[in-house]
Amino acid sequence: MQHRRSRKLLAFATASVVLLAACGDDEESTSTTAAPETTAGGSETTMAGGDDMSLAGLCPDTVVIQTDWMPEAEHGFLYNLVGDGYTMDADKAYVTGPLVAGGVDTGVQIQIRSGGLPQQFSPVTQIMYNNDDVLLGFVYTDEAIQFSGSEFPTVAIMSGFEKNPQMIMWDPATYPDVKGIADLGTEGVTVRYFGGAAYMDYLTGSGILSKDQVDGSYTGDPGLFIADEGKSAQQGFGSAEPYLYETELTDWGKPVAYEYINDIGWENYAQSIATKPENITTYADCFTKLVPMIQQSAVDYINSPAHGNEVILAAVDSFGGDFGWTYTAGAADYGVATIKADGLQANGTDGVMGSFDMDRVAGLIEIAVPIYEAQGATPKAGVTPDDIVTNQFIDTSISL
Repeated sequence: MQHRRSRKLLAFATASVVLLAACGDDEESTSTTAAPETTAGGSETTMAGGDDMSLAGLCPDTVVIQTDWMPEAEHGFLYNLVGDGYTMDADKAYVTGPLVAGGVDTGVQIQIRSGGLPQQFSPVTQIMYNNDDVLLGFVYTDEAIQFSGSEFPTVAIMSGFEKNPQMIMWDPATYPDVKGIADLGTEGVTVRYFGGAAYMDYLTGSGILSKDQVDGSYTGDPGLFIADEGKSAQQGFGSAEPYLYETELTDWGKPVAYEYINDIGWENYAQSIATKPENITTYADCFTKLVPMIQQSAVDYINSPAHGNEVILAAVDSFGGDFGWTYTAGAADYGVATIKADGLQANGTDGVMGSFDMDRVAGLIEIAVPIYEAQGATPKAGVTPDDIVTNQFIDTSISL
């Protein structure tokens, strides 16, 4: 399984220690802590679709969404929906509060569950199937392809990110002639990554990189990159690592250069909002109203991130340290600015926020299926875009 978000740097070594300690402690706590007062109640822009904003009776009383990592700007479009009076479960890394859209309380609660260490790094798809109360979760398109023929199929109902933030970075001072990932291949630069990542098999299989220059031992620890003074490249997120390395990792303290995996052919929708296939029918009325709320929240967060970031930072303050997670206001501000500037969260090819381009999904299926089969996975025979994504609930009037 590809570890997509286990790439955070400042906390990884600490998280490993916490994980070992947690394995020896079976005591569970259900205590919650009150959140500080907030200054906004979720998205402030009125959505298209009329005045009836109630989700009561259509959606579960608590809409549970499982993310793939700890709270950060990449998740801001969800935290932006959390209204005033939210609470934290610090033991489980949950945030729960009124689901507020367009400034209106929808009559249900939203609960955002952090992934990564609190979930023992389990894939979101497996968490959804192991916990019946989880309605939605972050599922990348390549992950949906990988699990399409298994016991964990999913269908994404909103694209989340138009462009995957995942990238490969290098030191521009060490490699001034390198302008992209292909140049790293030409120069024979070692590239560290999380072992098992399908995108790396794509890069090596297509000849962009060679198998003898890639190193699958990366664990998220910045120590090796710093220790070898940038002689190797490594994976990361364009909306996070460049800021961390230049500003917060003082042992490095200078810029890095990078190119997105998306821009070299692995066009993977990131953090798509997905559900079990049967829920497409069971919760059709819920999703018809909820998905446009999430679309609009994405637009609102990019343009006015204050409330979403406030909830994120309150969550990190409440339980981040318990799971070795550090995240600052500066990192959040950088994340939002980069998400917007680099078009990571943006309108789809049809000009609509959150929509899927079916031709693009079909292209990734064509590339990814042979790679996953070679890794021993069993994607659905003849898997099509309609098996793993849908635009059924997308409001085509919502755009950035």
